[in-house]
Amino acid sequence: MTLSEKDVPAGDIPDGFDQIAETTSLIRAAVESVIEGKPDAVRVALTVLLAEGHLLIEDVPGVGKTMLAKTLARSVDCSVRRIQFTPDLLPSDITGVSVFNQERHEFEFKPGAVFANIVVGDEINRASPKTQSALLESMEEQQVTVDGVTYELGTPFLVVATQNPIEMEGTYPLPEAQRDRFMARISMGYPAPQAELEMLDLHGRTSPLTRLKPVADATQVAQLIGAVRDIHVSENVKQYTIDLVTATRDSPDLRLGASPRAALHMLRAARAYAALDGRTYVVPDDVQALAEPVLAHRLLPTAEAQIARRTPQQVVRECVQRVPVPGGASRRRTG
Repeated sequence: MTLSEKDVPAGDIPDGFDQIAETTSLIRAAVESVIEGKPDAVRVALTVLLAEGHLLIEDVPGVGKTMLAKTLARSVDCSVRRIQFTPDLLPSDITGVSVFNQERHEFEFKPGAVFANIVVGDEINRASPKTQSALLESMEEQQVTVDGVTYELGTPFLVVATQNPIEMEGTYPLPEAQRDRFMARISMGYPAPQAELEMLDLHGRTSPLTRLKPVADATQVAQLIGAVRDIHVSENVKQYTIDLVTATRDSPDLRLGASPRAALHMLRAARAYAALDGRTYVVPDDVQALAEPVLAHRLLPTAEAQIARRTPQQVVRECVQRVPVPGGASRRRTG
């Protein structure tokens, strides 16, 4: 890719940037020691972690959704809570509840499962929409309000949720507001035959997750997040992001395009994606690579598009192909 001189800052290296490559390499190696043959999924998961986002892993049962979430959580030495979403789960189980202390004669707050650095929400679409909505405030504002009192959550704060496709029995669709708060959605997919064969050897007797040791802690991850915030984004790349988001809103195949929050998430994710490549600046390739995982799950196709079996992923790919790239030709990432 050819970038103009104004697109690449000279000598502007964020504080703590040199630690990003070392620490993320350790985390990636730890995760990939358990998750075989899914480097793209692991990279997006790390991108979301560094970009202060939340990750939705959607696929059929048995392909490693929960394993990826648990492995990512285990590789970082921080507070981790797991929530098994079921139809009888209550919002207070997630956020917490105020109970009356008989000895002190006053109410005291009992924190819920969301009070952790990494929250693993397993099968999130098996809970009712009312319970799912208990995560809305915490995911957007990193805080929880119970009985009129607001409690701040720590940093880092990452929700990694898994869900089965909606056609599976016993599931509820995620509300649009909930889906929009997830920075990215990925699908694991079935492994390649060779990777599946290696998985049989690796997981055949004992789970490698039990042997996994943390390779970073919450303080280190918080420092990396701070460094990623200072990654340079040129005005051209910002405009390119807006053009892509606008293209989804103008698509005749969609009745709901990407939101302004989607543009913000795209920019933050692109910074983290660039940092994982060892760059202190974002290029259009970063935006292209993230367009599908960041945008597709927020889009709603029209009835005509559904009849024609047109998916939001296809629409996003076409938008990437159609929207002009700043600075000349670019390597198109549409796979």
